[in-house]
Amino acid sequence: MKTYRNLACLAGVLLTGLAGGAAFAAAGHPESGQIGFQAPVTEVARDIQFFHNDILMPIITVISLFVLGLLIYVGVKFSEKANPVPAKTTHNALLEVLWSVIPVMILIVIAVFSFPLLTKQIKTPAADITLKVTGLQWYWNYEYPKDQGGPFNFDSNLKPEKEFTAEDIKLLSVDNVAVVPVNKIVRLQITAKDVIHSFVIQSFGIRMDAVPGRLNETWFKAEQEGLYYGQCSKLCGKDHAYMPIAIRVVSAEKYAAWLADSKKKFVMNGQSPISLAGSFATAAD
Repeated sequence: MKTYRNLACLAGVLLTGLAGGAAFAAAGHPESGQIGFQAPVTEVARDIQFFHNDILMPIITVISLFVLGLLIYVGVKFSEKANPVPAKTTHNALLEVLWSVIPVMILIVIAVFSFPLLTKQIKTPAADITLKVTGLQWYWNYEYPKDQGGPFNFDSNLKPEKEFTAEDIKLLSVDNVAVVPVNKIVRLQITAKDVIHSFVIQSFGIRMDAVPGRLNETWFKAEQEGLYYGQCSKLCGKDHAYMPIAIRVVSAEKYAAWLADSKKKFVMNGQSPISLAGSFATAAD
């Protein structure tokens, strides 16, 4: 009885996952009770969600239901009560071929869709904007280079709730939001200064580890204006849960105006491009 009850629970979980898999949350941030992905705003994010919802979920569901049915059949057909004298079959050539060939075929189907997606994620096209992102305990630093309106950089920390406005979201809003223009290819150069972090924005379909001493790259091309949130997804220390990511996508005109204002603002604040040697010199002073 306990076995059947566990199998029924497994079936319930599978059906719940199928019902929620296609239910998108709003673009940019998670919602209460969300099961599915956030709405995608890049081509890569759409491809990722297609691969998950339309390729992987059907394959996983069919396999799980098949195994569930097989377990129920075996439990009923070959129980001690129904089958007091067990069979002595030890070999079946057809079954051995099938349970070797079918998994290989399933993996080939998955590979056909996953390899082009991986290539698209890894191969960065010619970028319109390059933005350097550095993870620290427990905040992010964004650096805009000289040839693209800089040089200036700024820290982005979790925003205190007492400073919230109507658009702010608990544990996601930050004091300084990174800004990029809509419909432009943005190359992200990602590193860290202390421990390993991970830069993730679900609506963009990007996830890249920030590793000390290593410069990793990813990219995105946001097709809709808005404010998009993410979070560090590595267990990077005691304040790991308070290290949000926020990028605002705006029109080209608003981006140019923001660049001009930010260059004055952050230069006035005395923030200069990140320099590891400079950090040690400051600490020594």
